[in-house]
Amino acid sequence: MTRLILVRHGQTTWNSELKYQGHTDTELSALGIEQAKIVARRLAKYPIAGVYASDLSRAYQTAEHIAAVHGLPVCQMPELREIKFGDWEGLTYEAVRQKWPEMIDRFFSFADEIKIPGGESFSQLKERAMSAIVRLTERHKGETAVIVSHGGTIRTIICAALNIHLNYVWNIRQDNTAVNIIEYYPERAIVTLLNDVHHLEEKGNLQK
Repeated sequence: MTRLILVRHGQTTWNSELKYQGHTDTELSALGIEQAKIVARRLAKYPIAGVYASDLSRAYQTAEHIAAVHGLPVCQMPELREIKFGDWEGLTYEAVRQKWPEMIDRFFSFADEIKIPGGESFSQLKERAMSAIVRLTERHKGETAVIVSHGGTIRTIICAALNIHLNYVWNIRQDNTAVNIIEYYPERAIVTLLNDVHHLEEKGNLQK
């Protein structure tokens, strides 16, 4: 069995401003750095064999705090990037809705049927993200590894583990520094924890 701990990155300014980030390389806010330190303390008890992250700063910075506790390096994997929001990056939901009203409605109802202008579809995201997951489950047989990634990417990986159609990807919540655990066995994957942010309760409602 391989245990993968999937962690969403800490908060960025664009998160607080409700802007689509995608492949735009935003960094953690001061709050996001504090969240990263807290989730690192939470994961200190696990026997971590490897720490992997998207190569985008917000994920990599979060992973650095986790890896430091275990004396490990962070291995960058571009395959773990967020879905590419293309022409929507830097825009709020309302701004996107004004320009692409029908497309944004279908994006949240039929996510797997929409390719974002200048960006990706969730099918494309799943293909690249799962290629990374397959490699890591092989590399860490009998071990536990941490993956720090993004909300859309983690939702896609969870859908794959549960064999859920990607049109339901938005039915899965992912808060900043949410912890998810998936155990991979030869015959199946078992999700044992989902969107757990109880570590943030130490200092109040830090996920907002």
